[in-house]
Amino acid sequence: MDHRLPSDELTLAAHLARPADSGGGFPGLVLCHGFPAGARGAKASQTYPQLADRIAVELGWIVLAINFRGCEPSEGNFSLAGWERDVHHAVGHLHDEHAANGVWVAGFGTGGALGICAGSKDPRVRGVAAVGAPADFDDWAQHPRRALDHSRDVGLVHDPAFPPSFDRWSKELKAIRAVACASQLAPRPLLVLHGSEDATVPALDARVVADAHGAAELRFIQGAGHQLRHDPRAVAVLLGWLDRQKHEQQAIAQP
Repeated sequence: MDHRLPSDELTLAAHLARPADSGGGFPGLVLCHGFPAGARGAKASQTYPQLADRIAVELGWIVLAINFRGCEPSEGNFSLAGWERDVHHAVGHLHDEHAANGVWVAGFGTGGALGICAGSKDPRVRGVAAVGAPADFDDWAQHPRRALDHSRDVGLVHDPAFPPSFDRWSKELKAIRAVACASQLAPRPLLVLHGSEDATVPALDARVVADAHGAAELRFIQGAGHQLRHDPRAVAVLLGWLDRQKHEQQAIAQP
């Protein structure tokens, strides 16, 4: 169902999916989209409600698929640190408002990298699945003005006066690094899932993130590119990992 949640002074749009069972004690999942590839920023998360519904119905999770700030109909403008805070607020929302029995994060592309970074700083996060996630944003950081212009082109920056400090906005591109955060996430579980033929984020990024964590489950989808959200093999791996996470947590909770 359509949902809203606060993040800083903004309101984010989201889709909330719940299991058909009316009981409680369900694990929670924050589902994060990636950075849009074309001039359709408002459509970046359009297929994620269907995935959220599937996870809720088939696996028994409460799933919150968020629209990051700047991605309509969410308010605000894109910044990397802002998107990371959106993940933190979504985790807190599931934890506090929906009494989730633990919260996990699953993200695609940029959303996967930010899931690792947010999770490394938030003890409420039990585990992270990063799908096609970059190890860092150094390519953006080398050309920050180009990154900002591109963000405007795809519809994620709406305000002509944004950002109030270009220097601060651009420094975030260098400072936020999934490869540096992965070791801090450990020993909590991490799934690193990547297409072997990803031309957008090299497969090497997946390996260095998994190595930095030390105990990550690293899986490659042979012959696949970057758009793993639409690859049934990748979705099957993600669903299998989530199902194992749920049952392992249930086993730990049993006396």
